[in-house]
Amino acid sequence: MELNAISIGFVVFSIFTLGGGVGVVTTRNLFQGTIWLMVSLFGVAGYFVLLSAPFLAAVQILVYIGAIAILITFAVMLTRSVARIKERYIRILPSFIASLALFLILLLGVTVPIFGAHSPGSIPEYVASTRDLGAALVDENGYVVPFLLASVLLTAAMIGAIFIARDENA
Repeated sequence: MELNAISIGFVVFSIFTLGGGVGVVTTRNLFQGTIWLMVSLFGVAGYFVLLSAPFLAAVQILVYIGAIAILITFAVMLTRSVARIKERYIRILPSFIASLALFLILLLGVTVPIFGAHSPGSIPEYVASTRDLGAALVDENGYVVPFLLASVLLTAAMIGAIFIARDENA
């Protein structure tokens, strides 16, 4: 293996990703788990930079770190009884079995098509670009309505979480 800037970056982002993942599953504090999740997602964004996909890296940072992880942080902070979670509610074995099953399903889904026979007609001739995706998101015949409905639904869920949290504290 050659030691260059890309391999050093890969090692650094691997430490971020794997270290953040270990931090998520080992911490008992939900707020710290969310911070570790952000570190892990930042490492994945670094992988996208190394793969010369800056758009995906920006989406990873803006959507996953900037929106979802912050939403989880607010949900954890607004929940009154987060600090009183008992250890009896944390089940390790069912979580391990479910994650192992998901890993095997993903492994089969990735490896079986690779080893399967590909006919020349099975590969599509046209592959959509980022420009086509952007046009589909803002086109009135594309995905603009589901996109707007998802944003309204997420906003309503956040307002509902704040209302429930304030109602419990009163």
